[in-house]
Amino acid sequence: MVQQLTNQRAAIEEDIVGSFEDLHRQLDVRKSVLLMELEVTFGLKQKVLQAQLESLLQGESAVSSACTRAEDTLATEACSGSLEAELELKDKLEELVGCHFPCQPEENDQLDLVLETDGLRKWIHNLGTIVTTSAVASQSEAMGAGLEQCIVGLPASVTIVTRDKSGGACKSGNAILSAEVFTPDGSIVDGEMVDRKNGTYEFVYVVPKEGEFSLALRLYDQHIKGSPFKLSVSRPQVSPSSATVNATPSTGSSEGAKRRGKSPGQKKKGSKRASSALGTPRRKTQNPIEDDLIFRIGTKGRNKGEFTNLQGVAAASDGNILIADSNNQCVQIFSNQGEFRSRFGVRGRSAGQLQRPTGVAVHPSGDIIIADYDNKWVSIFSSDGKFKAKLGSGRLMGPKGVTVDRNGHVIVVDNKACTVFIFQLSGKLITKFGSRGNGDKQFAGPHFAAINENNEIIVSDFHNHSVKVFTPEGELLLKFGSNGEGNGQFNAPTGVAVDMNGNIIVADWGNSRIQVFDGSGSFLSYINTSADPLYGPQGLALTDDGHVVVADSGNHCFKVYRYLQ
Repeated sequence: MVQQLTNQRAAIEEDIVGSFEDLHRQLDVRKSVLLMELEVTFGLKQKVLQAQLESLLQGESAVSSACTRAEDTLATEACSGSLEAELELKDKLEELVGCHFPCQPEENDQLDLVLETDGLRKWIHNLGTIVTTSAVASQSEAMGAGLEQCIVGLPASVTIVTRDKSGGACKSGNAILSAEVFTPDGSIVDGEMVDRKNGTYEFVYVVPKEGEFSLALRLYDQHIKGSPFKLSVSRPQVSPSSATVNATPSTGSSEGAKRRGKSPGQKKKGSKRASSALGTPRRKTQNPIEDDLIFRIGTKGRNKGEFTNLQGVAAASDGNILIADSNNQCVQIFSNQGEFRSRFGVRGRSAGQLQRPTGVAVHPSGDIIIADYDNKWVSIFSSDGKFKAKLGSGRLMGPKGVTVDRNGHVIVVDNKACTVFIFQLSGKLITKFGSRGNGDKQFAGPHFAAINENNEIIVSDFHNHSVKVFTPEGELLLKFGSNGEGNGQFNAPTGVAVDMNGNIIVADWGNSRIQVFDGSGSFLSYINTSADPLYGPQGLALTDDGHVVVADSGNHCFKVYRYLQ
């Protein structure tokens, strides 16, 4: 813990220095812009007044010349020559009388500077804060009905009370907690941790099947009192009448044959509603067309080619497939034929370490970009896995997905903040958009993003069961999808990708399927997965050779499907 504290201090110090250096650079840029604006405005005004001045000087010279000639003519004795001179003078004077000289200034002398420094000085005075708590895992405890038992398919909750070394209750939030529900087959049920900002936290989850589970609650990577907890999951009690209504023959009946003939968009008689997006999705095994699976790679474990919680997927231009394994704190790299190439990643909360990698992308420069959910930043590694830099520290709350746009900018989907951030590779924030809610321009737990040929940003809105398309400036262009099991409907969409024709491919997490839409959001087809069903697909990518790669989190593997663009 001493070493982790030391590492965290060094990381925060680096963030402080980097942030203020960036602010200095921005102030210098703004100073240059203001000086330039001053020169341009001054020059325009000066040009108008200078033209007037030159016109007046020319007029003054003409009048003076006419006066001199008039004096000379009048002083000359009358003769035919003087008469001719007088006639010329008369014409000149008439010409001068007809002239209109700009005697009033056509510009003003206003050049004011409006510089509201008081508010800025106050903002600078309050800029930044060091956040910490006195909470320790050995004294913190959990309570609630969801700590020991829950019902299949129904939300359960646990309350965590953080305490200091003396057992006193902490009064502030921002502690780093994690929670995992381990199923009997080794898969992990994700949930949602809510910070009440008063030292207490609520973990909400849904379990998809009955059995004996375990619930791990960690504070600063250490188990709290009693963790892991034994969790008993039972099915809801069903009355005899409802059981009779829902009973259907499993095989051999004509009704069963009719059900198998239905399209994926139709509900099967007696089927249960898909489980909540907080839990693990149900398995879906029916699909009416020939299977498109080419191969699958991976089993449950912590060795090379093994996974415990696959999340993000990226397909590099060199043919490699990259997988972010959240619980193994690493990224594994495979060829597009599924051959293991390499892996990198060390668990930790310091720069260059990974705590919960969820999203992965490859920059045109070859750098590998990783969204680290628990470290609340995005890490940048070289193509051979050497740490180079991080971005978004202090801004991001829970980055989930990451991608790169046509300009080389890094697009980060912040799941907790419900915001999309756009950074330069240097870490400079370009813009951000989105907030929590169910409006068209809002998100509820957004997951991943993809970029189309127009540099538009496609985002999967997990809890709003929709996919949204935005301009690079954050203006909504398109929204499609609703909650359900039919064609074009979603139960918590996750991974998204775009093919060369602008079609949008979406991993439908809760329905355990992959759907394909055209660029206007109209449903086109499924990618068939019936021979080896998906179980909670997460990240999704499209390879250069025209295949779809999807992280099958529930089955601890990634799969490659044939896809004709």
